[in-house]
Amino acid sequence: MVTPKDIEKSRVVVGMSFGYHDSACCILKDGALVAAVQEERFSRVKNDKSFPKKSLRYCLEEAGVGLDEVDCIAYYEEPEKKLSRQIWMGSIENADPVRKASVVQHLCAESPERTIRDVLGYHGRIEIVDHHLSHAASAYYFSGFDDAAVLTVDGVGEWATTSYSEGRGERLEIFEEVGFPDSLGLFYSTITAFLGFKVNSGEYKVMGLAPYGHDIYADKLRQLIELGENGQYRLDMRYFDFLRTSRMYSDALIELLGLPPRVPESDIDQVHMDIAKSLQVVLEEILLDKVRYLHSKVPSKNLCMAGGVALNCVANGKILREGPFENLFVQPAAGDAGSSLGAAAVAWVRLFGERPAQRDMPHAYLGPAYSADEVYRLLNSTGVRFDDYRGKPDELIEFTAGQIAQGKVIGWYQGRMEFGPRALGARSILADPRDGGMREKINALVKMREAFRPFAPAVKAESAREHFALTSASPFMLQTCDVESLLDLPAITHVDNSARVQTVEADVNPRFHALLSAFERLTDCPILLNTSFNVRGEPVICTPLDAIICFVRARIDFLILEDFVIRQTDIPEMWRVGVGNTPVVPPRKDARAIGHAVYTFL
Repeated sequence: MVTPKDIEKSRVVVGMSFGYHDSACCILKDGALVAAVQEERFSRVKNDKSFPKKSLRYCLEEAGVGLDEVDCIAYYEEPEKKLSRQIWMGSIENADPVRKASVVQHLCAESPERTIRDVLGYHGRIEIVDHHLSHAASAYYFSGFDDAAVLTVDGVGEWATTSYSEGRGERLEIFEEVGFPDSLGLFYSTITAFLGFKVNSGEYKVMGLAPYGHDIYADKLRQLIELGENGQYRLDMRYFDFLRTSRMYSDALIELLGLPPRVPESDIDQVHMDIAKSLQVVLEEILLDKVRYLHSKVPSKNLCMAGGVALNCVANGKILREGPFENLFVQPAAGDAGSSLGAAAVAWVRLFGERPAQRDMPHAYLGPAYSADEVYRLLNSTGVRFDDYRGKPDELIEFTAGQIAQGKVIGWYQGRMEFGPRALGARSILADPRDGGMREKINALVKMREAFRPFAPAVKAESAREHFALTSASPFMLQTCDVESLLDLPAITHVDNSARVQTVEADVNPRFHALLSAFERLTDCPILLNTSFNVRGEPVICTPLDAIICFVRARIDFLILEDFVIRQTDIPEMWRVGVGNTPVVPPRKDARAIGHAVYTFL
């Protein structure tokens, strides 16, 4: 007879990031990454930094364990080191009183370890992992590489802003850092703020704006950074004001560029496009210089990257094409959310003396899923008309492909939600990439966002090189390349003939791959326009209810909700009135969004 004592206990490590921005939680069970999710998806507060209670609950449920079975909770940065930097910032001469008051507030705040124990009643082991080590580990330990050089670039962690590491087997070591306030992330965020976009969230807009411009301001922007020996560089602080005030840039930068900062939501002129292009050019130059230095110290074939700057897919593509490394892995949640993975992996090595058993990251589908029966009960309770395709998956795929081929916009909700900022065919809006008016239609009516921003293509992996200048798979949309297709693809081709490609494998996402195949049979095009299922200012949808409400608000033509089809024409007018101007889910009272006037140092 088998008794509980005969059953070997699972080894379980939870990783957390919270308190700064983009709070998240993940769980490793017996060395496998079972689940990972951002708290914003549950709270509906963009970049929510609150303690990830709902994310933790989901991770424990997905792993089938209780909190008492967790061997360790790992936290993604060192509070004492961070506090020393905050105190230093508050002591700067002529610092803004608001900044000093924020320092006092943080001095009085509970430590993350105390928060974990008080909120959860957890009495087990807690491992604290340095911020940049968490970033580096999130990429290296899930890269599939036996050895790699690792570059981490962000705004700031505790003190580090850029770090250089070597990974070999279970060992990962940072051997050089650049310290605050010198920061490539803050350099990019400063110009983001100057261009009238939100710091911490608008940087990708600047990246999308850059191809419309010319790099005529590059020489001026180069004056903001002095390259040093080895991996070092310095900001010329005359042009930055984030140390003293709630503004990123100084009057000296305004004088240098010779124009006033753009007012948020105002018209975007050619000069703004030129500054964006110049910024992107300078960033790429510096990253390539530092990547070459890193290769001289760690002559591996493999490069891993993490940190917020690693989400700059244009720079990633250039690093892969022109840099010295043959292979590049960028963690799909490269920002602070993904640091929860790295913290968990480092804790795993510390506890068990070995690398996590899961050595790669074949997909990012690590969030919640809802069964067809759960969706059916929800739809039945609403009274809305829907078509039921349960048991008829091929018919559902053919119907969906046919509607897209006829110019319809589809809300596509299937399986487990993606981890990270990119929609990868689980919580996506899909459309025909050959339609010249589709980008404007989705930007204006569905996404409610700036017209200059490009949309990404999803392509069958086996067809990718027929249409795009890819040298390797791109499952996470984290590199751009030229469009080389014989097809006319205006809806996904950016003004500079580039695209941020997602390659879709049949064995990773069978239903999405089947849809691409069905669309190809109808049109000879194995590509779909793919953008995230959300409206401007809100997180990507999580639950079926989120999907229905967003579907109504965005006036998408069809919602494919697991095995069910809902037509926009069947939505009662009273629904439109009821959800027209309300959030998908009301924010909970303790949810806290990040600030946008200045980088969230505190």
